[in-house]
Amino acid sequence: MPKKILIIEDSADISGALKMLIELEGYEAVVANSGLDGREMAIREKPDLILMDLALPDLSGIDLTRELRALPETAETPILCVSSHTEGIHSVIMAAGCQEVFSKASFIESFRTTLKKYLVE
Repeated sequence: MPKKILIIEDSADISGALKMLIELEGYEAVVANSGLDGREMAIREKPDLILMDLALPDLSGIDLTRELRALPETAETPILCVSSHTEGIHSVIMAAGCQEVFSKASFIESFRTTLKKYLVE
């Protein structure tokens, strides 16, 4: 059974591209388009890794990360911040509970290495 990655991203273009790239690597990808949907899917789907955008329409990715860290079902799930809005708030993102912070462009460039780092078979 392939490892499952939850993409929490409100841009359909970006989540679609990430989903395609992830599936080409042999992983399963599921997408949530809002923070509230992301919280629900994280609990229900039990992903092996979460890719978190910060600028979500209903709940910030930082607040959602804090919520997921407080839940027993998701407290240990690796969360990677993948956002266009990381400049100047790196320490806040890390303090919320993300393992790493990526700009969307740098994540796309290094995604194979990054995924393998967190999804060791």
